[in-house]
Amino acid sequence: MLEILPLIKSGHVHFGENKVQEAIDKWSIVKKTNENLKLHMIGKLQTNKVKYVIPLFDYIHSLDNIKLAEKIAIEQQKNKRNLKIFIQVNIGNEPQKNGLEVNDLKDFYKKCTEELKLNIIGLMCIPPQSQKVSEHFKKMNELNKILNLKELSMGMSEDYMEAIEYGATYIRIGSKIFGSRI
Repeated sequence: MLEILPLIKSGHVHFGENKVQEAIDKWSIVKKTNENLKLHMIGKLQTNKVKYVIPLFDYIHSLDNIKLAEKIAIEQQKNKRNLKIFIQVNIGNEPQKNGLEVNDLKDFYKKCTEELKLNIIGLMCIPPQSQKVSEHFKKMNELNKILNLKELSMGMSEDYMEAIEYGATYIRIGSKIFGSRI
């Protein structure tokens, strides 16, 4: 947490976390004393953790299934909160990665926005490392435009410049700033 305090003092307000328990330990008090901070859930979110995420976080970048969408909708109602949400797309069709298949995206988006009333602001992806990322970023930009979404979460420490070229509005560059996790 000490590494983050200088960033907060210099005016940085958006921070990502990929582990719910770590985020609770780190941010519960800090967010109360810094109300302008925005916390992003960028890791895989399990339905049993949603009740902890909704009160603390402002964004979810990893919505990838209907069960999770339904749980988020219920918890948001309970907490009277409306988080900004990205749908995670498995743009490389990798079996080991989470995310919606491209063919399921339109129907999923419609159900989330029309039936569940979720505030879907964009799409998110983590492209395959073994392939040219620009092709996947281009496809994500096209999908985002088809759904008329304004935000696009893609790009990490190694490929964020390419992601920006293809329309990323949110990038995840933690290891470039804080170093690798130990």
